[in-house]
Amino acid sequence: MEKVNSCPVNVSRFLPEQARLHPSVAALKIPRGRSETGEIAYLTLTFAQLDREANKWAWKLGKAGIKRGTRVLLMVKPGLSLIAVCFALFKVGAVPIVIDPGMGLKSFLNCVRRSQPEALVGISLAQIISRLFRKTFTSVSIRISVKNHELLTDLKSEVDEPFPLAATKIDELAAILFTSGSTGAPKGVCYEHGMFEAQVRAIRETYDIQPGEVDLPMLPIFALFNPALGMTTVVPEINPSRPATVEPEKIVQAIKQCEVTNSFGSPVLWRKIGAYCLLEKIQLPSIRRILMAGAPVPPSLMKDFQQILPHGEVHSPYGATEALPVSSVSDAQVLQSTAAKTEKGAGTCVGQPLKEMDVKIIAVKEGPLQKLSPDRILEQGQIGEIIVRGPVVTKRYDHLGEATAAAKVHDGETIWHRMGDLGYLDTEESLWFCGRMAERVQAGEKSFYTDCCEAIFNQHSAVRRTALIAWQKDSRIFPAIVVEPESWPLSQLEKQALVNELYELGQGQEQTRSINRFFFHRSFPVDVRHNAKIHRLTLAKLFAAKNPIQTS
Repeated sequence: MEKVNSCPVNVSRFLPEQARLHPSVAALKIPRGRSETGEIAYLTLTFAQLDREANKWAWKLGKAGIKRGTRVLLMVKPGLSLIAVCFALFKVGAVPIVIDPGMGLKSFLNCVRRSQPEALVGISLAQIISRLFRKTFTSVSIRISVKNHELLTDLKSEVDEPFPLAATKIDELAAILFTSGSTGAPKGVCYEHGMFEAQVRAIRETYDIQPGEVDLPMLPIFALFNPALGMTTVVPEINPSRPATVEPEKIVQAIKQCEVTNSFGSPVLWRKIGAYCLLEKIQLPSIRRILMAGAPVPPSLMKDFQQILPHGEVHSPYGATEALPVSSVSDAQVLQSTAAKTEKGAGTCVGQPLKEMDVKIIAVKEGPLQKLSPDRILEQGQIGEIIVRGPVVTKRYDHLGEATAAAKVHDGETIWHRMGDLGYLDTEESLWFCGRMAERVQAGEKSFYTDCCEAIFNQHSAVRRTALIAWQKDSRIFPAIVVEPESWPLSQLEKQALVNELYELGQGQEQTRSINRFFFHRSFPVDVRHNAKIHRLTLAKLFAAKNPIQTS
């Protein structure tokens, strides 16, 4: 297995390297309204300018008392501030703490309290919050204000020379990134410098990314990889705390105007953008690849984009905040060989493990697993718990010993991460995802898996999406399906007619044959990061005291 042995190991080293190799190439393009002709007006920084900006920030941070190992809560907007300050923190050897802005104030404050930041670098709103909730921010002794898209290179007061790169080690703490909390409270994931380098290596090799490409990342944190990959970052016009509210015409305009070659976003975003492109008969010829992640990608969505991307492909990487990427599958693989199986309840194929990754399926076990014994490993085709190991796999959660013990399995000198997902490996060693462990429904001796069941019902043209939940009556647990219909509202008669049709659809497959209880919900609760992962446990609580509609 390839290892990074050079010292220092620090992902920020890629930025001065790109500045040296491609000083005049655009590194960052930030939208600043529209020109008289209707084109997007951009503030553009070259790699040389961005590196100079990061150096100035590093000197500023160091002068304020931030040093190697300092925990820094980063509360800035996507774009210049996020990239320049983050690379500056890496240069210093400080540890940025990144928390999703849309998770809600209570969850956010819990994350801050647990991570114990020593410094706060943030916009004025962040500074106000830190003072309104002083008890939560008692660990913070350093505060640095950031103005949106402020250029330190315009300020003569800051040092204007390269900042000496901190001699960080491969296993040294580099950052704390929080999970989305889709099936529980958000957790801080401890990233080491070597893990970031391994991620850059995996992304470059897997997707054949070439220097000079142009990326439009619809998850802000992914923009941090671009300087290392030599890609121009185009900041999208999108609300990072509510990505599903994206205006597709703005994304399409940015792609066409900047000749974007690469983009990352959840299937919910791309469904909205794809529908707009099909309606307006728009193609995106500059795109080489679109990465869709955050939730399983429907084969129908991949098929739509084959019409939209004359020279590009859709890829769906599989992973989690704790381990990313693990595997990847292309639209060609899905549409040619796996989609038909998905529609029959086989789950979603997420491709073969990447070059440096190992994947195993083990028998399901609640609670910690002290060691990996051979008798726990399941054979091909058997559904169980997915565990992974490799250079991108994180080793622990921040200040959460019990959660770390529950999620990590020691195997000699290596650590396996328990993904919290259920799935299996087929005869070709491709990995299939069946659903989250916490969301499976155990009704008597039969197990029902979200991805296997929902894919069958999602084929109905009147259904936007469905969610499998556990529903209880007289101490018995039954599998039930919550339907988010394409049209709302529906009359009771229309609901009953749709239930009858869904029941008949379910009769065609073993996985869904015994499901005959249905609920309706206008709009599913979803995660804040991708707006794509359905909160099925929340839906189960919502409908716990309600009676389902059954077949007539």
